[in-house]
Amino acid sequence: MGIVKTGNGGRFLILSLLVVMLDQYTKHLVMEHIPQDTAGINVLPFFNLVYVRNEGAAFSFLAGMGGWQRWMFAAIAVVIAIALMALLLRTPLKRRWTCMGLALVIGGAIGNLIDRLVFGSVVDFLCFYISTDSFFWAYPSFNVADIAVCCGAALLIGIGLFSKPSDKNKKKEEKSK
Repeated sequence: MGIVKTGNGGRFLILSLLVVMLDQYTKHLVMEHIPQDTAGINVLPFFNLVYVRNEGAAFSFLAGMGGWQRWMFAAIAVVIAIALMALLLRTPLKRRWTCMGLALVIGGAIGNLIDRLVFGSVVDFLCFYISTDSFFWAYPSFNVADIAVCCGAALLIGIGLFSKPSDKNKKKEEKSK
């Protein structure tokens, strides 16, 4: 019995691997071609490619706390990736959207985990902002792994909110009445 059985979502681990590869490749390109902590490359009037390091979590949560957060966030990423992989391997292949959501979160978690373990921080490079003569606001920079986690989580939330209960769940509800 292999990890990628015919009837479960194991084959979606290929999507997770693709997310990790794209994330790491784009971060490599950024580190090679854009000076760190500069305005980077202006792509559009509201978008720059930059190179910044984030020692914290989303929105730099707990950044600059002395380094202990690196290991805490790494441990959280490992636990989440393992738990979601176990769930993915138990999810029937016919629930493709659920499998896709799980795979995206797994790939994103592993992509940022690699950065934490190798560099001690996460490389971010996508920077959206609003700039006028008297006003400047920038959304916190992010990366491909962050996009995968957000899209996967949104997909799973959407499935949870809008999918019909399966026949199995209906039978359970009828029995409990």
